[in-house]
Amino acid sequence: MTRAQTLKFLQDYAVLILIFALMVTLTFLSDSFLTGRNLLNILNQNAPLAIMASAMTLVIISGGFDLSVAAIFAIGSVVSAWIALHINPYLGLALAPFVGLLLGCANGLAITVLKVHSFLATIATALIFKGIAIALSDGRLISVRVDEFTWLGRSKFLGVFNSVWMMTIFAIVLTFLLTRTILGRQILAVGGNEEAAILSGIRTNRVKIATFAIAGFAAGLASIITTSRVALGQASSGEGLELQAIAAVILGGTSIYGGQGAIWRSIAGVFLLALVNNGFNILSADPFYRDLTTGLIILAAVGISAVGQRR
Repeated sequence: MTRAQTLKFLQDYAVLILIFALMVTLTFLSDSFLTGRNLLNILNQNAPLAIMASAMTLVIISGGFDLSVAAIFAIGSVVSAWIALHINPYLGLALAPFVGLLLGCANGLAITVLKVHSFLATIATALIFKGIAIALSDGRLISVRVDEFTWLGRSKFLGVFNSVWMMTIFAIVLTFLLTRTILGRQILAVGGNEEAAILSGIRTNRVKIATFAIAGFAAGLASIITTSRVALGQASSGEGLELQAIAAVILGGTSIYGGQGAIWRSIAGVFLLALVNNGFNILSADPFYRDLTTGLIILAAVGISAVGQRR
C-alpha cells in the first residue's frame, strides 16, 4: 500500500479503528462498560449531537462552517417549551425544527447575499440568535412537565429510545440525499471546486443556502429531543454543541477544505468522542486528561485531512 493509499485509508476508517480499540480497552478496564444499558445510554445521550453533526457534514463538504447551530438549538428549546406551555405540547415539538429551518435559511442568505465568509457570518448570527433566545425566555427556565411533551425524549419504541430512532432515520435520509440525489452531487461539486461548479451551471448560492437550512432544521430537531427529555426550555441550552459537531465531522474524516465526506463517518466521530467521555467517567479519571486526549485525537484528524488535501 502506497503512502497516499495509507493516508486515504486512515482518513476514511481511522475513526472505526479508534472506536474498536477504545471499546476493547474499556471492556477490559471496567465490567460496567460493555453492558446493554450503558451502550444504549451512550446512544441516547448523544443522539441530538449526532443529528447536528450529520447536517454539519453537508455544510463542511460544501466548503462552509456553521457556528450558529448551538444558538439555533437554544431558540428551538425556548420556542418549543413556550408553545408547549401556552398553546399545545405537540405543536411545540412540531414547530421548533421549522423555526430552525428558517434561521438556517437566514444564515445562508447572509452568506450568499452579503458575500461574507460563513465562519464570520455565523459568529454574528449566533450572537443574534442567542440574544433572541434570551429575550423570548426572559432569561428564565420554562418548565413543561406534561407527558404529551416529554414522551419524545424519554419514551422507547421496541426497547430503543425515540431519540435513537430519530437519529437513525435522519442519518439515512441525509445519506440518501448526499449520495443519490442531484443536490448531493452539487454539494460535493461546490465544495470540491466552486468556480468549476459555477461554470458547469450549478447555482452555488442555492446549494449553500440549502446546506445551512438543513443544519438549522437539524439543530431544531435536536433541541426538541433534549428539551422534552429534561422538560425544560432554556436559553443556555446547547452551549458548545457547535464545536463538538464540527469536531465529530472532522474526526469522521470529512475534509475541512470541502468536497468530500460521509454522514456515517461523522456519526462515528460523535460516538468516538462519546466513548472517550464515557470511559473517563467510568474510570473516574481526571477530566484534564479527558480534554487532553480529545484534543490530541482531533489534532491528529485535522493533520491527516491537511496532508491528504496537499497530496
